[in-house]
Amino acid sequence: MTSFLDEPHHDGSVAYSAPGAHRLGDTVPVRVRVPSVPGRAGRDASVVLRSVRDGEPTFRAARVDGSDEAGAWFVADLAVDNPVTSYRFLVDPDRDYRWLTARGVARRDVSDAGDFRISVFDPPPDWVADQVVYQVFPDRFARSGHDRAVPDWAVPAAWDDPVVHQGRDTAHQWFGGDLDGVAEHLDHLTGLGATVLYLTPIFEGRSNHRYDAVTFDRIDPVLGGDEAFGRLLGAAHARGLRVLGDLTLNHTGAAHEWFQAAVADAAAPESGYYRFGRHPDEYASWLGVPSLPKLDHRSAAMRTALYEGPGSAVARWLDFGLDSWRIDVANMTGRLGADDLTHEVARTVRRTMAAGHPDAWLLAEHGHDAAFDLLGDGWHGTMDYAGFSRPVWSWLRGGPDEPRVAQGTPFAGQPIPIPSLPGGAVVATMREVHAGAPWAAWSASTLHLDSHDTPRFRTVVGGGASGWVDHQGRGRARHLVGLALQMTMPGVPAVFAGDELGLTGVDGEHSRTPFPWSRAAEWDGPTVEVYRRWIALRRTHVALRRGGLRWADAGDESMTYLREHPEERLLVHAARGPHTPVRLSLGGLGARGAETLEGEPARADGGVLELPAAGPGAHVYRLV
Repeated sequence: MTSFLDEPHHDGSVAYSAPGAHRLGDTVPVRVRVPSVPGRAGRDASVVLRSVRDGEPTFRAARVDGSDEAGAWFVADLAVDNPVTSYRFLVDPDRDYRWLTARGVARRDVSDAGDFRISVFDPPPDWVADQVVYQVFPDRFARSGHDRAVPDWAVPAAWDDPVVHQGRDTAHQWFGGDLDGVAEHLDHLTGLGATVLYLTPIFEGRSNHRYDAVTFDRIDPVLGGDEAFGRLLGAAHARGLRVLGDLTLNHTGAAHEWFQAAVADAAAPESGYYRFGRHPDEYASWLGVPSLPKLDHRSAAMRTALYEGPGSAVARWLDFGLDSWRIDVANMTGRLGADDLTHEVARTVRRTMAAGHPDAWLLAEHGHDAAFDLLGDGWHGTMDYAGFSRPVWSWLRGGPDEPRVAQGTPFAGQPIPIPSLPGGAVVATMREVHAGAPWAAWSASTLHLDSHDTPRFRTVVGGGASGWVDHQGRGRARHLVGLALQMTMPGVPAVFAGDELGLTGVDGEHSRTPFPWSRAAEWDGPTVEVYRRWIALRRTHVALRRGGLRWADAGDESMTYLREHPEERLLVHAARGPHTPVRLSLGGLGARGAETLEGEPARADGGVLELPAAGPGAHVYRLV
C-alpha cells in the first residue's frame, strides 16, 4: 500500500484556490496543505511557489496561513500574467527537495507538463458541478404509441428482439423509440435523481444512431419531428431537467443536403464544405467511412450555417429550448493532415453559445488525452474516458476473482483485452491524465462507467454478455463499487440508460438495448435502489459535487481519498476485493472521528481509523 497523507497537497478546488473568473493582472491566493510528520511540524516547513510568466519561471515564497495538529496551511500570491498560467510548489528544498505538481509529489526535477494551471477564460456555468446526467439513445428508450412510418433505411424489430451488433443491419435495426416516448418516462429519471437528460442525435439521419445527419434544420420525423422535441423540452423543464443535445461538427452523412448539392455540382457553394480530392468520388471522411464525409472548417459559409453566429444550427436549437451541446468526435473536428483548426472551432462554438445563451454547457467527446484541447476558451469539459472510465475498468476488471467474461472485451478500441491493474497504477493514471488540464475543465467533464459507444460496465466487471439483465448478480458487487467511484469523484456523473437495471453488452452497439419497461420484474432491483441511494448521496453533499480530491491511500485492492470543501470533509474508501486493513491516523486526517454516511462503519481506536477490509464494497465517512 502507498500512503499519501504525509505528502503536501494542492488542487484547484475552492478550498485551495479562489474560483474564477480571473483576469490578466489578477493576484490569486493559492494554498498548500503541508502535513506534520514525526519530528517536524507542518508549520516548520518552507514552501516556494514557482509560476511561469511569459515562458520564464518566477519564484515567490509562501507564508504560513494557519496550523493544527495535522499540519499547516501555506498561502502564496499567484500572479495571473498569461491567459494560461502554470505553477507548482517547491516544498522543503533544504531538506527533501520535493516538487508538488498536479501529478503528485516528486523528489526530483520534473517537467512543466504536470504543473497546475489557472486561466483567464470564463469558467464553465456554475450549475454544471451539481448535475447528474442520464443518457438516452432515442431509438431504444421508449415508444410512445404514435403511428410512425417505417423509414426506408430501417429493418424493423420488435421491442424485445435481440440487438443486432455485428453485420450490415447493425446501424439499420429499428426499434421505433421516439421523443414522446422519452417524455412519457421522465419520472424514471427524476426518480433516480438525475438532473440532465442527454440525448444522442435527434436530427434526421439514415441510421438508428443518426450520427449521419441528412440535415441540421429539422428533428427526425421518425422521432416525432420538431413538435415532439418541443413537447419533450417542455416536459423536461417542467420537472427541473436540463436537456443536452448531441451535434456532429466533424462530418455529416453522405445523404446530407449539403453533401448532395456538393456532389451534384463542383461549383456549388456546398462543395467548399467538404474536402474533395477528385470530385465527386474522392473526399475525406471519418476514419475512411465513405458514408460520413468530413467537413472542411476552412469554409466560412459552412461555419456560418453550422456553428458561427445567431443563424447557425448551434444557436437556433438553443433558441428553440435546448440547454447545452455535446459535440461528437470533438478530438477529430477541424483536424486533417497539416490542418489543425480544432481550437478555433471550439472557441467559435463557445462564442456563439455565450452570445445568446451564456449559461449553456459545451461538452466535447474525446476518448483519449484531451488535456491540450481543454486549455483555452473552447470546450468546457470532455467525456472523461481517459482519466476515469479506462482506469476504473482496468481496476475493477481485475483482482483475485478475475472475471472471465471481460477477457475477450476490447479495451477502449485497442486490440487487446482489458488489462488488470492494481489500485496504485490506477491512481497514477488518473493523476497524470487530469494534471494536463485546469481544474475547472476537469470538474466540468463527465464521468462514465460506459456509454452507447462501449461495452456495458456490468459486462466489463464480470456480469455476463447476454445483452440482457445480469440475473445472477455476478458482476453486481464490482459494478456498485464503480458506481460509488462515479458518484464520489470530481466531475459530472453520466449514467447510460439501463445501467441502473444491470443490463449487459459486449460492445457499443450491443449495449444499445431497448429499455425493458414491460419487464420491470426482471430488473436487478437491488442495483436500481443502490443507484438511487448513491445519486442522492452525491446531491446531498457539497463536498462530493464541489470539493477537492486528496488521495489518502492506494493498494492493489483498495483506494481511499478525501473530498474536501470548506463546509465538510468526506473520506471515501473503495475496495475491489478483500485486502489488508487500511489504517489512517486521525491526527493526519485532522479529525477526531468518522461518521458513516454509506457502507460499513470504520473503527476508531487509539488515534487510528481502521477502514473495512472486506470487498468488493465502498464506504463514505464524514470526518468530525
